[in-house]
Amino acid sequence: MTQSATRLAGMAILTTTLAFGASTVGAQSLFSPAITVNEKAITYFEIEQRRRFLELLGAPGADEEGARNLLIEEQLKENAYSAAGIEIGPEEIKEGMEQFAARADLTSEQFIQALQEGGVEPQTFRDFVENGLGWREVIRVRFLGRARPTEAEIDRALAADGGAGGVRVLLSEIIIPFTPDTLEQVRALADTISQLTSQSAFSEQARQFSATNTAADGGRMDWLPITELPAPLRPQILALSPGEVTDPIALPNAVALFQLRDIQEITSRAPSFAAIEYAAYFIPGGRSEAALAEANRVRAQVDTCDDLYGVAYGQPAEVLERGSRAPSEIPQDIAVELAKLDPGEISTALTRSNGQTLVLLMLCGRTAALNEDASRDEVANALLQQRLNAFSTSYLDQLRAEALIIEQ
Repeated sequence: MTQSATRLAGMAILTTTLAFGASTVGAQSLFSPAITVNEKAITYFEIEQRRRFLELLGAPGADEEGARNLLIEEQLKENAYSAAGIEIGPEEIKEGMEQFAARADLTSEQFIQALQEGGVEPQTFRDFVENGLGWREVIRVRFLGRARPTEAEIDRALAADGGAGGVRVLLSEIIIPFTPDTLEQVRALADTISQLTSQSAFSEQARQFSATNTAADGGRMDWLPITELPAPLRPQILALSPGEVTDPIALPNAVALFQLRDIQEITSRAPSFAAIEYAAYFIPGGRSEAALAEANRVRAQVDTCDDLYGVAYGQPAEVLERGSRAPSEIPQDIAVELAKLDPGEISTALTRSNGQTLVLLMLCGRTAALNEDASRDEVANALLQQRLNAFSTSYLDQLRAEALIIEQ
Protein backbone atom coordinates (compact mmCIF):
# COMPACT_ATOMS: atom_id res chain seq x y z
CA MET A 1 0.00 0.00 0.00
CA THR A 2 1.29 3.47 -0.79
CA GLN A 3 1.96 6.04 1.91
CA SER A 4 -1.15 7.95 0.82
CA ALA A 5 -3.34 4.91 1.20
CA THR A 6 -1.82 4.12 4.57
CA ARG A 7 -2.56 7.62 5.84
CA LEU A 8 -6.11 7.53 4.56
CA ALA A 9 -6.61 4.09 6.05
CA GLY A 10 -5.58 5.63 9.35
CA MET A 11 -8.93 7.44 9.32
CA ALA A 12 -10.63 4.09 10.00
CA ILE A 13 -9.87 0.60 11.23
CA LEU A 14 -10.79 -1.63 8.33
CA THR A 15 -11.39 -5.05 9.77
CA THR A 16 -12.37 -6.79 6.57
CA THR A 17 -11.34 -6.77 2.95
CA LEU A 18 -13.70 -4.60 0.94
CA ALA A 19 -15.76 -6.93 -1.24
CA PHE A 20 -17.60 -5.75 -4.29
CA GLY A 21 -20.92 -6.18 -2.55
CA ALA A 22 -22.27 -9.24 -4.33
CA SER A 23 -24.63 -9.88 -1.43
CA THR A 24 -26.02 -6.37 -1.82
CA VAL A 25 -26.42 -6.47 -5.55
CA GLY A 26 -27.67 -10.03 -5.78
CA ALA A 27 -28.96 -10.91 -9.20
CA GLN A 28 -29.48 -7.26 -10.16
CA SER A 29 -27.33 -5.50 -12.71
CA LEU A 30 -24.85 -3.16 -11.06
CA PHE A 31 -26.15 -0.29 -13.13
CA SER A 32 -29.86 -0.92 -12.78
CA PRO A 33 -31.89 1.39 -10.53
CA ALA A 34 -31.97 0.49 -6.86
CA ILE A 35 -33.80 3.69 -5.83
CA THR A 36 -35.63 6.41 -7.67
CA VAL A 37 -35.98 9.88 -6.16
CA ASN A 38 -38.50 11.98 -8.02
CA GLU A 39 -37.92 9.70 -11.04
CA LYS A 40 -34.13 10.08 -10.90
CA ALA A 41 -32.32 6.78 -10.50
CA ILE A 42 -29.67 5.74 -8.00
CA THR A 43 -27.96 2.54 -9.09
CA TYR A 44 -26.65 -0.42 -7.13
CA PHE A 45 -23.18 0.57 -8.29
CA GLU A 46 -23.54 4.05 -6.74
CA ILE A 47 -24.72 2.54 -3.46
CA GLU A 48 -21.73 0.19 -3.31
CA GLN A 49 -19.35 2.99 -4.21
CA ARG A 50 -20.75 5.22 -1.48
CA ARG A 51 -20.58 2.40 1.04
CA ARG A 52 -16.92 1.86 0.28
CA PHE A 53 -16.24 5.59 0.43
CA LEU A 54 -17.85 5.87 3.86
CA GLU A 55 -16.00 2.81 5.12
CA LEU A 56 -12.62 4.14 4.01
CA LEU A 57 -13.35 7.42 5.79
CA GLY A 58 -14.39 5.63 8.96
CA ALA A 59 -17.70 7.50 8.76
CA PRO A 60 -20.87 6.31 10.49
CA GLY A 61 -23.44 4.48 8.43
CA ALA A 62 -20.83 2.66 6.34
CA ASP A 63 -23.27 -0.04 5.32
CA GLU A 64 -25.88 -0.47 2.61
CA GLU A 65 -28.63 1.26 4.57
CA GLY A 66 -26.40 4.20 5.43
CA ALA A 67 -25.23 4.55 1.84
CA ARG A 68 -28.82 4.44 0.57
CA ASN A 69 -29.98 7.14 3.00
CA LEU A 70 -27.05 9.38 2.17
CA LEU A 71 -27.56 9.04 -1.59
CA ILE A 72 -31.27 9.80 -1.24
CA GLU A 73 -30.42 12.96 0.66
CA GLU A 74 -27.80 13.92 -1.91
CA GLN A 75 -30.26 13.44 -4.76
CA LEU A 76 -32.77 15.69 -2.97
CA LYS A 77 -30.05 18.28 -2.49
CA GLU A 78 -28.99 18.06 -6.14
CA ASN A 79 -32.58 18.52 -7.26
CA ALA A 80 -32.86 21.61 -5.05
CA TYR A 81 -29.75 23.42 -6.22
CA SER A 82 -30.31 22.43 -9.86
CA ALA A 83 -33.85 23.83 -9.70
CA ALA A 84 -32.42 27.03 -8.25
CA GLY A 85 -30.08 27.37 -11.26
CA ILE A 86 -26.96 26.87 -9.13
CA GLU A 87 -23.97 25.39 -10.95
CA ILE A 88 -20.67 24.54 -9.32
CA GLY A 89 -17.73 25.23 -11.61
CA PRO A 90 -14.75 22.91 -12.13
CA GLU A 91 -12.39 25.18 -10.21
CA GLU A 92 -14.73 25.31 -7.22
CA ILE A 93 -15.00 21.53 -7.22
CA LYS A 94 -11.23 21.16 -7.51
CA GLU A 95 -10.68 23.51 -4.59
CA GLY A 96 -13.32 21.67 -2.54
CA MET A 97 -11.61 18.35 -3.22
CA GLU A 98 -8.27 19.78 -2.17
CA GLN A 99 -9.74 21.12 1.05
CA PHE A 100 -11.40 17.81 1.88
CA ALA A 101 -8.22 15.84 1.16
CA ALA A 102 -6.20 18.25 3.29
CA ARG A 103 -8.16 17.07 6.32
CA ALA A 104 -6.30 13.79 5.92
CA ASP A 105 -3.04 15.71 5.30
CA LEU A 106 -3.09 14.62 1.65
CA THR A 107 -3.25 16.34 -1.70
CA SER A 108 -6.32 15.72 -3.83
CA GLU A 109 -4.29 13.45 -6.11
CA GLN A 110 -2.98 11.42 -3.17
CA PHE A 111 -6.48 11.15 -1.72
CA ILE A 112 -7.91 9.94 -5.02
CA GLN A 113 -5.12 7.39 -5.40
CA ALA A 114 -5.83 6.03 -1.92
CA LEU A 115 -9.55 5.83 -2.71
CA GLN A 116 -8.88 3.96 -5.94
CA GLU A 117 -6.75 1.44 -4.10
CA GLY A 118 -9.80 0.87 -1.88
CA GLY A 119 -12.06 0.37 -4.88
CA VAL A 120 -13.64 3.85 -4.97
CA GLU A 121 -13.87 5.67 -8.28
CA PRO A 122 -12.69 9.33 -8.43
CA GLN A 123 -16.16 10.35 -9.67
CA THR A 124 -17.66 9.22 -6.36
CA PHE A 125 -15.42 11.65 -4.48
CA ARG A 126 -16.08 14.42 -7.01
CA ASP A 127 -19.86 13.96 -6.80
CA PHE A 128 -19.71 14.01 -3.00
CA VAL A 129 -17.81 17.31 -2.96
CA GLU A 130 -19.93 18.92 -5.67
CA ASN A 131 -23.12 18.00 -3.82
CA GLY A 132 -21.87 19.55 -0.61
CA LEU A 133 -20.89 22.78 -2.36
CA GLY A 134 -24.19 23.00 -4.21
CA TRP A 135 -26.25 22.42 -1.09
CA ARG A 136 -24.29 25.00 0.89
CA GLU A 137 -24.96 27.54 -1.85
CA VAL A 138 -28.68 26.84 -2.05
CA ILE A 139 -28.97 27.22 1.73
CA ARG A 140 -27.05 30.48 1.53
CA VAL A 141 -29.26 31.82 -1.26
CA ARG A 142 -32.53 30.79 0.36
CA PHE A 143 -31.86 31.53 4.00
CA LEU A 144 -28.90 33.86 4.52
CA GLY A 145 -31.07 36.96 4.74
CA ARG A 146 -33.30 35.35 7.35
CA ALA A 147 -30.43 33.80 9.30
CA ARG A 148 -28.20 36.86 9.60
CA PRO A 149 -28.51 38.23 13.16
CA THR A 150 -29.51 41.83 13.72
CA GLU A 151 -27.41 44.24 15.73
CA ALA A 152 -29.97 44.00 18.52
CA GLU A 153 -29.68 40.20 18.55
CA ILE A 154 -25.91 40.41 18.73
CA ASP A 155 -26.23 42.90 21.58
CA ARG A 156 -28.48 40.51 23.47
CA ALA A 157 -26.07 37.64 22.84
CA LEU A 158 -23.10 39.60 24.04
CA ALA A 159 -25.03 40.58 27.19
CA ALA A 160 -24.04 43.49 29.30
CA ASP A 161 -21.47 41.76 31.50
CA GLY A 162 -20.70 38.54 29.68
CA GLY A 163 -18.68 39.28 26.53
CA ALA A 164 -19.91 36.37 24.46
CA GLY A 165 -21.81 35.22 27.49
CA GLY A 166 -25.01 35.24 25.48
CA VAL A 167 -23.69 32.22 23.56
CA ARG A 168 -23.42 28.83 25.18
CA VAL A 169 -22.01 25.68 23.64
CA LEU A 170 -22.57 21.96 24.08
CA LEU A 171 -19.29 20.13 23.62
CA SER A 172 -17.81 16.68 23.78
CA GLU A 173 -14.15 16.33 24.66
CA ILE A 174 -11.28 13.94 24.30
CA ILE A 175 -8.01 14.53 26.13
CA ILE A 176 -5.34 11.94 25.40
CA PRO A 177 -2.24 11.94 27.62
CA PHE A 178 1.09 11.03 26.11
CA THR A 179 4.63 10.28 27.15
CA PRO A 180 7.71 10.90 25.01
CA ASP A 181 7.45 7.27 23.88
CA THR A 182 3.80 7.54 22.79
CA LEU A 183 3.78 11.07 21.37
CA GLU A 184 3.72 10.09 17.70
CA GLN A 185 1.01 7.47 18.18
CA VAL A 186 -1.16 9.93 20.08
CA ARG A 187 -0.70 12.60 17.42
CA ALA A 188 -1.72 10.15 14.69
CA LEU A 189 -4.76 9.07 16.68
CA ALA A 190 -5.76 12.69 17.32
CA ASP A 191 -5.48 13.50 13.61
CA THR A 192 -7.81 10.60 12.86
CA ILE A 193 -10.36 11.67 15.47
CA SER A 194 -10.33 15.26 14.21
CA GLN A 195 -11.84 14.03 10.93
CA LEU A 196 -14.97 12.66 12.60
CA THR A 197 -18.35 14.30 12.11
CA SER A 198 -20.46 11.72 13.95
CA GLN A 199 -21.28 12.34 17.60
CA SER A 200 -21.57 8.60 18.28
CA ALA A 201 -18.18 7.89 16.68
CA PHE A 202 -16.55 10.69 18.66
CA SER A 203 -18.12 9.39 21.88
CA GLU A 204 -16.83 5.91 21.16
CA GLN A 205 -13.30 7.28 20.82
CA ALA A 206 -13.73 9.27 24.04
CA ARG A 207 -14.71 6.16 25.98
CA GLN A 208 -11.69 4.32 24.63
CA PHE A 209 -8.95 6.94 24.77
CA SER A 210 -9.92 10.00 26.83
CA ALA A 211 -8.49 10.53 30.31
CA THR A 212 -11.15 13.00 31.44
CA ASN A 213 -13.91 12.52 33.98
CA THR A 214 -16.39 12.67 31.09
CA ALA A 215 -14.91 9.65 29.27
CA ALA A 216 -17.46 7.19 30.66
CA ASP A 217 -20.22 9.40 29.21
CA GLY A 218 -18.59 9.50 25.79
CA GLY A 219 -16.83 12.80 26.47
CA ARG A 220 -20.12 14.69 26.69
CA MET A 221 -19.90 17.94 28.63
CA ASP A 222 -22.81 19.99 29.93
CA TRP A 223 -23.79 23.35 28.44
CA LEU A 224 -21.08 25.96 29.00
CA PRO A 225 -21.17 29.73 28.44
CA ILE A 226 -18.46 30.42 25.90
CA THR A 227 -16.84 32.82 28.36
CA GLU A 228 -15.94 29.94 30.68
CA LEU A 229 -13.64 28.45 28.05
CA PRO A 230 -10.06 29.70 27.64
CA ALA A 231 -9.98 32.76 25.37
CA PRO A 232 -7.66 31.10 22.76
CA LEU A 233 -10.10 28.21 22.44
CA ARG A 234 -13.24 30.29 21.88
CA PRO A 235 -12.66 31.27 18.23
CA GLN A 236 -11.94 27.63 17.36
CA ILE A 237 -15.20 26.51 18.95
CA LEU A 238 -17.25 29.32 17.41
CA ALA A 239 -15.91 28.46 13.95
CA LEU A 240 -17.35 24.92 14.15
CA SER A 241 -20.67 23.66 12.89
CA PRO A 242 -22.42 20.99 14.97
CA GLY A 243 -20.68 17.66 14.48
CA GLU A 244 -17.33 19.19 13.55
CA VAL A 245 -14.21 18.65 15.63
CA THR A 246 -11.39 21.04 16.39
CA ASP A 247 -7.92 20.40 15.10
CA PRO A 248 -5.81 18.64 17.74
CA ILE A 249 -4.88 21.12 20.49
CA ALA A 250 -1.48 20.68 22.12
CA LEU A 251 -1.51 20.69 25.91
CA PRO A 252 1.27 19.85 28.36
CA ASN A 253 1.64 16.06 28.14
CA ALA A 254 -1.67 15.67 26.29
CA VAL A 255 -3.61 16.38 23.11
CA ALA A 256 -7.19 17.69 23.29
CA LEU A 257 -10.05 17.63 20.79
CA PHE A 258 -13.51 19.15 21.11
CA GLN A 259 -16.63 18.35 19.11
CA LEU A 260 -19.43 20.89 18.91
CA ARG A 261 -22.79 19.20 19.53
CA ASP A 262 -24.90 22.35 19.67
CA ILE A 263 -24.71 26.10 20.11
CA GLN A 264 -27.36 28.42 21.50
CA GLU A 265 -28.01 32.06 21.99
CA ILE A 266 -29.14 32.86 25.54
CA THR A 267 -30.75 36.06 26.73
CA SER A 268 -29.85 35.70 30.40
CA ARG A 269 -26.68 37.30 31.60
CA ALA A 270 -23.79 34.85 31.72
CA PRO A 271 -21.07 35.62 34.26
CA SER A 272 -17.47 36.26 33.38
CA PHE A 273 -14.65 36.19 35.85
CA ALA A 274 -11.81 38.43 36.90
CA ALA A 275 -10.07 35.63 38.82
CA ILE A 276 -10.30 31.89 39.33
CA GLU A 277 -8.92 30.23 42.44
CA TYR A 278 -7.82 26.63 42.24
CA ALA A 279 -5.51 24.10 43.86
CA ALA A 280 -3.32 21.44 42.29
CA TYR A 281 -2.04 18.46 44.28
CA PHE A 282 0.71 16.49 42.52
CA ILE A 283 0.86 12.70 42.83
CA PRO A 284 3.89 10.70 41.55
CA GLY A 285 3.24 7.89 39.11
CA GLY A 286 1.34 9.59 36.30
CA ARG A 287 -1.74 7.63 35.30
CA SER A 288 -0.60 4.39 36.91
CA GLU A 289 -3.10 2.37 38.91
CA ALA A 290 -1.32 3.32 42.13
CA ALA A 291 -1.45 7.05 41.36
CA LEU A 292 -5.11 6.93 40.36
CA ALA A 293 -5.92 4.96 43.51
CA GLU A 294 -4.18 7.61 45.61
CA ALA A 295 -6.15 10.32 43.79
CA ASN A 296 -9.39 8.52 44.61
CA ARG A 297 -8.32 8.23 48.24
CA VAL A 298 -7.64 11.96 48.42
CA ARG A 299 -10.89 12.77 46.62
CA ALA A 300 -12.81 10.87 49.29
CA GLN A 301 -11.11 12.87 52.06
CA VAL A 302 -11.61 16.43 50.83
CA ASP A 303 -14.60 18.70 50.35
CA THR A 304 -12.86 22.08 49.92
CA CYS A 305 -9.48 23.34 48.80
CA ASP A 306 -8.56 24.00 52.43
CA ASP A 307 -8.77 20.25 53.11
CA LEU A 308 -5.85 19.68 50.75
CA TYR A 309 -3.50 21.35 53.22
CA GLY A 310 -4.12 18.45 55.58
CA VAL A 311 -3.46 15.93 52.81
CA ALA A 312 -0.17 17.65 51.91
CA TYR A 313 0.98 18.13 55.52
CA GLY A 314 4.50 16.83 56.11
CA GLN A 315 5.30 16.59 52.39
CA PRO A 316 7.53 18.93 50.36
CA ALA A 317 5.87 22.30 49.68
CA GLU A 318 5.88 21.76 45.92
CA VAL A 319 3.33 18.91 46.09
CA LEU A 320 0.52 21.47 46.53
CA GLU A 321 -0.04 24.67 44.59
CA ARG A 322 -2.91 27.03 45.30
CA GLY A 323 -3.58 30.46 43.94
CA SER A 324 -5.96 32.88 42.30
CA ARG A 325 -5.24 33.94 38.73
CA ALA A 326 -6.84 35.94 35.98
CA PRO A 327 -8.32 33.61 33.33
CA SER A 328 -5.74 34.74 30.78
CA GLU A 329 -2.92 33.67 33.11
CA ILE A 330 -4.14 30.10 33.64
CA PRO A 331 -2.52 27.37 31.49
CA GLN A 332 -4.97 26.30 28.80
CA ASP A 333 -5.26 22.66 29.87
CA ILE A 334 -6.01 23.68 33.45
CA ALA A 335 -8.48 26.33 32.27
CA VAL A 336 -10.37 23.76 30.20
CA GLU A 337 -10.71 21.44 33.19
CA LEU A 338 -11.72 24.24 35.55
CA ALA A 339 -14.47 25.32 33.13
CA LYS A 340 -16.17 21.96 33.76
CA LEU A 341 -15.99 22.14 37.55
CA ASP A 342 -18.10 23.68 40.27
CA PRO A 343 -16.37 24.85 43.46
CA GLY A 344 -15.19 21.82 45.41
CA GLU A 345 -15.16 19.49 42.40
CA ILE A 346 -12.05 17.64 41.28
CA SER A 347 -10.48 16.60 37.97
CA THR A 348 -7.70 14.04 37.51
CA ALA A 349 -7.40 14.35 33.73
CA LEU A 350 -4.04 16.13 33.62
CA THR A 351 -0.42 15.16 34.13
CA ARG A 352 2.91 16.93 34.37
CA SER A 353 6.60 15.95 34.13
CA ASN A 354 6.21 14.14 30.80
CA GLY A 355 3.29 12.16 32.12
CA GLN A 356 5.07 11.03 35.29
CA THR A 357 3.02 13.14 37.72
CA LEU A 358 -0.76 13.08 38.11
CA VAL A 359 -2.48 16.40 38.79
CA LEU A 360 -5.41 16.38 41.21
CA LEU A 361 -7.04 19.68 40.26
CA MET A 362 -9.69 21.29 42.46
CA LEU A 363 -11.72 24.44 41.81
CA CYS A 364 -11.84 26.64 44.88
CA GLY A 365 -13.97 29.49 43.51
CA ARG A 366 -14.49 32.17 40.88
CA THR A 367 -14.60 35.94 41.17
CA ALA A 368 -17.09 37.54 38.77
CA ALA A 369 -16.16 40.62 36.75
CA LEU A 370 -17.07 42.46 33.58
CA ASN A 371 -15.30 41.47 30.39
CA GLU A 372 -15.76 41.61 26.63
CA ASP A 373 -13.35 39.01 25.32
CA ALA A 374 -15.33 37.81 22.33
CA SER A 375 -15.77 40.11 19.34
CA ARG A 376 -19.10 40.98 17.77
CA ASP A 377 -17.98 39.21 14.59
CA GLU A 378 -17.36 35.94 16.47
CA VAL A 379 -20.77 36.05 18.10
CA ALA A 380 -22.51 37.04 14.86
CA ASN A 381 -20.86 34.15 13.01
CA ALA A 382 -21.83 31.68 15.72
CA LEU A 383 -25.46 32.79 15.58
CA LEU A 384 -25.47 32.74 11.78
CA GLN A 385 -24.08 29.20 11.56
CA GLN A 386 -26.51 27.94 14.17
CA ARG A 387 -29.46 29.30 12.22
CA LEU A 388 -28.23 28.14 8.81
CA ASN A 389 -27.74 24.62 10.19
CA ALA A 390 -31.30 24.66 11.52
CA PHE A 391 -32.65 25.89 8.17
CA SER A 392 -30.65 23.23 6.33
CA THR A 393 -32.04 20.41 8.44
CA SER A 394 -35.59 21.69 8.18
CA TYR A 395 -35.43 22.24 4.42
CA LEU A 396 -34.00 18.77 3.79
CA ASP A 397 -36.75 17.23 5.93
CA GLN A 398 -39.30 19.16 3.86
CA LEU A 399 -37.81 17.98 0.56
CA ARG A 400 -37.83 14.38 1.73
CA ALA A 401 -41.44 14.59 2.88
CA GLU A 402 -42.50 15.96 -0.51
CA ALA A 403 -40.41 13.56 -2.64
CA LEU A 404 -41.49 10.40 -4.38
CA ILE A 405 -38.95 7.83 -3.27
CA ILE A 406 -39.17 4.25 -4.52
CA GLU A 407 -36.69 1.66 -3.26
CA GLN A 408 -36.18 -1.73 -4.91
